[in-house]
Amino acid sequence: MSLLKNFVTVGGSTTSSRLLGFVRDMFMAAALGTGPVADAFFVAFRFPNLFRRLFAEGAFASAFVPLFARKLEGDGLEEARRFGSEAMSALFAVLVLITVVAIVAMVPLMYILAPGFASDPSKFELTVLLTRISFPYLTLISLLALYSGVLNAHGRFMAAAMAPALLNVALVAALAYILFTKLESTAEAGILLSWATLVGGVLQLAFVMIDAWRNGLLLRLRWPRLTPDVRRLTALAVPGFIAGGVTQINIVIGTMIASFAPGAISILTLADRLYQLPLGIVGATIAVVMLPDLSRHIRADRQDLAQHTQNRSLEFAMALTLPAAIALFVLAKPIVQVVFQRGEFGPDATIATAHTLMGYAVGLPAFVLIKVFSSGFFAREDTKTPMWFAGVGVAVNIIGSLVLFPSLTYVGIAIATSLSGWVNAALLGWALHKRGHFQFDDKVKRNMPMVLVAAMAMGLSIFLAAWWAEPYFVDQRIVFRVVAMGTICGIGLVLFALFCQLTGVVHFGTILGKLRNRRRR
Repeated sequence: MSLLKNFVTVGGSTTSSRLLGFVRDMFMAAALGTGPVADAFFVAFRFPNLFRRLFAEGAFASAFVPLFARKLEGDGLEEARRFGSEAMSALFAVLVLITVVAIVAMVPLMYILAPGFASDPSKFELTVLLTRISFPYLTLISLLALYSGVLNAHGRFMAAAMAPALLNVALVAALAYILFTKLESTAEAGILLSWATLVGGVLQLAFVMIDAWRNGLLLRLRWPRLTPDVRRLTALAVPGFIAGGVTQINIVIGTMIASFAPGAISILTLADRLYQLPLGIVGATIAVVMLPDLSRHIRADRQDLAQHTQNRSLEFAMALTLPAAIALFVLAKPIVQVVFQRGEFGPDATIATAHTLMGYAVGLPAFVLIKVFSSGFFAREDTKTPMWFAGVGVAVNIIGSLVLFPSLTYVGIAIATSLSGWVNAALLGWALHKRGHFQFDDKVKRNMPMVLVAAMAMGLSIFLAAWWAEPYFVDQRIVFRVVAMGTICGIGLVLFALFCQLTGVVHFGTILGKLRNRRRR
């Protein structure tokens, strides 16, 4: 299966899940707004997500996928499956231990994650309760990440990419019930959402395990043993703990600082959801498809194909991310109005969330570049170098947040997060290039400036369109806002495609010709 086809497969499934997540966030804003229950639930949901992305999707996945791919490439399916079973058994034991300790020690942990909540005892107690309910989600979703790595390394991407949608289904069902029974902004609503998170985790894990079973990839849970392969996995995963989850570390740092301002966590979380749409679709797709493909080429010493994979991944990522970042910045306010402004979420919250979104949008290309460049290290089983660069990025984020928060509050945290992303991406790209592991080919050197020009021209066009359509965005009728936003997005897509055609980045005639020839064959 071609690299582009894998991108389309994973990207299409991820897009469906993210759009359903948009529906979830619309319900969430209407049901909880930016009040204390919203702050409590977002912190409760973020706690297991922090460990999940650091420990499973970040550190564990970045170490596990190259090792599993090497076993599969060199030793065959049975040896790869044996290693997968050993890794799963060790991971499960650690996850159970972390979950038990966290549930017991949740009160002191909450003083670390959300110290500002201590001034409001009822809010603090609710956050502790919701986090204890939802924390076992960590175990379920981390096992999902392992099975996703197994399926991806075997060339199967669909089930792992579709599984996140099941969490959104569970949360949307819970939110619909909350709105129907008039439980908005109540403690009961937060408790119901926390249980729905746990149900969603069960559904996700079951979905990928069924696909693994169908393809003969189901792993056996054994008594955990520290075998040589598990030791190697651990050695790679420890530095990857920081390197693979730097974005989440930055978000958690922002959460800790924002907990001192009422409503700030909810505003940061909702703005984060919006820029996570393109980041999740493009960045996650790049990481999922690129890492196993690049690992196989490097193991087989196919350096030309490794360079090709990296260049095409960079080209694909920037062609989608640059216009998305500019659009999020230019259309921040109308996007928030259309998606969130209803129910408990009013105009003041819209302005605050829009400004925060603009701060995040500036860093969106950097966050995607981190995914592209990190894969070049992880595929070579080097997790230490990204760890050190991630540490520099975290330091930049902490200093920036502390400096900017007193004057810009949540917007300052978003700007500091973006600055941290650019520093991290620049260091990763520089190191890869210096080592000769990533050389830009002629196609990338020509196309990237043209993509930037096309994206900026599109940005100017949609800015003028949004200025003309502003009366429709303040209209109380949601259909007017949705139609206006849909029209502007359509204009932006068409103009960006036209600019790409005019600058020679894409030749649609050639693409259509290939499609016709494929149909004839």
